[in-house]
Amino acid sequence: MGQEFFINSDQLEQKVRNLLPSQGGAGAGFDLSASTQIIPVIDLTESAEGSNLRQDLQTSLSFKSITSFSVANATTTIINNTGYYRVKGIVYGRAVSGTNRTVTFQLSDGATTKNLFVIDWNAVTATSFVQEFDFNVFIPAGDSLIVISNDGFIVANGSTRQIANIDGELTNP
Repeated sequence: MGQEFFINSDQLEQKVRNLLPSQGGAGAGFDLSASTQIIPVIDLTESAEGSNLRQDLQTSLSFKSITSFSVANATTTIINNTGYYRVKGIVYGRAVSGTNRTVTFQLSDGATTKNLFVIDWNAVTATSFVQEFDFNVFIPAGDSLIVISNDGFIVANGSTRQIANIDGELTNP
């Protein structure tokens, strides 16, 4: 059996009252104690939050949860609903000497746009290329994610998946 020690600290007691009102914060005095006995602590946070999946597994793609897109020589809005999203795919194409081909991912608030990133291919000779992308993005109300391909020979293929709602509550695949 371990030894038990009592801690008399107004500062610590006040912190416990503020953080844990249901544990005596509203009542009159209580004692804090420490023990030399080992007491295991089990973290049930994920279960208490309603999720049994690790956070990294909740970013998985599934048939039911993805929305596919393919953009070539067009401007396409791929996300316009609020939340946190994973965007994954490839850009592929063929460059011709003297021709600048680009795919641009932009965030828009409806009035202005900001480039998230640009894949730019300008070759001296005719060459093919493939560029992968995999990123997360937050879309608040009124914002959207846009993909722009400036040529039919440069294509962005991929999928989007909501990984959390606007409040940050994780969405299972």
